[in-house]
Amino acid sequence: MKHKGRESEDDWGPYGRPILEDPSARALSRVGVVDVGSNSVRMVVFDGAARSPAYFYNEKVMCGLGAGLVETGRLNPRGRERALIALKRFALLADGMGISPLRVVATAAVREAIDGPEFQAQVLKETGLKMFVISGDEEARISAQGVLLGWPDARGIVSDIGGNSMELAEVGGGQVGKRATSPLGPFRLQQVKGGAKARKTHIAGILEKMRPLFTEEAPRLYLVGGSWRVIARLDMLRRSYPLTVLHEYRMMPDHLLETLDWIASGDQAALRAQTGTSQERMDLVPLACEVLRGLITTFRPREVDVSAYGIREGLLYEQMSEGLRARDPLIEAARVMEATSSRIPGFGKKLFAFLSPLYEDAPPEHLRLVKAACLLHDTAWRAHPDYRAEICFDNATRANLGGLDHPGRVFLGLALLHRYKNSRSGSRMEPLFRLLDDDRVREAEVLGKAMRFGAMFSVSDPGKAGSLHLDRKQNTIELRLSPLGVGLFGEVAQARFTSFAQSLRATPSVTLQKA
Repeated sequence: MKHKGRESEDDWGPYGRPILEDPSARALSRVGVVDVGSNSVRMVVFDGAARSPAYFYNEKVMCGLGAGLVETGRLNPRGRERALIALKRFALLADGMGISPLRVVATAAVREAIDGPEFQAQVLKETGLKMFVISGDEEARISAQGVLLGWPDARGIVSDIGGNSMELAEVGGGQVGKRATSPLGPFRLQQVKGGAKARKTHIAGILEKMRPLFTEEAPRLYLVGGSWRVIARLDMLRRSYPLTVLHEYRMMPDHLLETLDWIASGDQAALRAQTGTSQERMDLVPLACEVLRGLITTFRPREVDVSAYGIREGLLYEQMSEGLRARDPLIEAARVMEATSSRIPGFGKKLFAFLSPLYEDAPPEHLRLVKAACLLHDTAWRAHPDYRAEICFDNATRANLGGLDHPGRVFLGLALLHRYKNSRSGSRMEPLFRLLDDDRVREAEVLGKAMRFGAMFSVSDPGKAGSLHLDRKQNTIELRLSPLGVGLFGEVAQARFTSFAQSLRATPSVTLQKA
């Protein structure tokens, strides 16, 4: 028996109670992590109460700690100096944000350098930061956890490339499986004698030894790391791809191989300028291309996907309880946005319930997009009315949202556009619509116009004003009004109900609820 005034888990539907009510989530409201890599040193502060965390602060310095490590066995002197300066700054920033202590991990360069322990001690003495040097196996595991944070259903091989190493890890079923590390970072490949032909043989030999460690099938190859992201950005440039969001950007192997050829034959300075890539990063990209070609040839994935989440996100994931990990990152991010940006937090749940009769047979993948749209439908209300539709579209397509592929982003954005605007013709976002087929475009319009009606029908709870009943056989949409709904169903509500029915291509009818 449920006590009066107390909600059970079932009241929240398939997605459970909002994550912000979980004490273990509130404990992660601000988490700062630092990744001391072979090429860069980066500090990220997560606003991590959501299962799909926001980036409260993000700063990177291209220090090049691992440059020349193979030749000298030591950290690059200038890189070490720059890294120490960066870490001092990061420690002070963390104090200023009230998030001390920072969680600091170092990877291949510090792990392999003779003076790595000395640098570790110097960092502790001069900054107060305790730097944990992790093994290659642990680096692979944490990076793969970062992929799972933003991609809960990931299944395949995660490849994380740094300056001095390249790690592989198997993911599937929400778990990290077998993993391995290799010396296939660009800094190390710079030391291979004999030119491109010798490097190709060298890369192929190492990958062939790694291949038997993993299952025969690699349905997807997930790319983590700055060099991989630059290659993906260049692939977008070559294809004139309309949505320049790297997370969950998907490439077919044959097309990606064409891009690798294009990069190899292109003007590196021009490519760097067109993508805004730093010179330090661009210098490593051609060698990373050679490794990626070897990965595709050896593992033969059906698809290659980019993950914007990696070791830093994996460190946050490490601190999450199993309950938090099991949540849908898209829904939880939408809940946080509603709680912080909408006029009436909690209304999205009521709107979703009101529209649910339209989606009784919808698969879970589609239902979660409907739920997210309802939660986000009012988060741009402070914008000028003339621009709300565009801002909603931009928020959905370009926000840092996990668990959402590119077609899903555009579907969500288009639904929210129609929440505020009847027509989409002439929109500057039209190039992105081509990521959806005609049926999905229509489904987004239907959802948007359904929200457009439901959100203004009643500002407290449309379910108390009436209920929707869709008869697919008769192709009718019926609105059954409650006594309260009779008074609320004015001219504007009538017009929006009619527009919604037209988008559904159904005959509208309005009746009174039976007493």
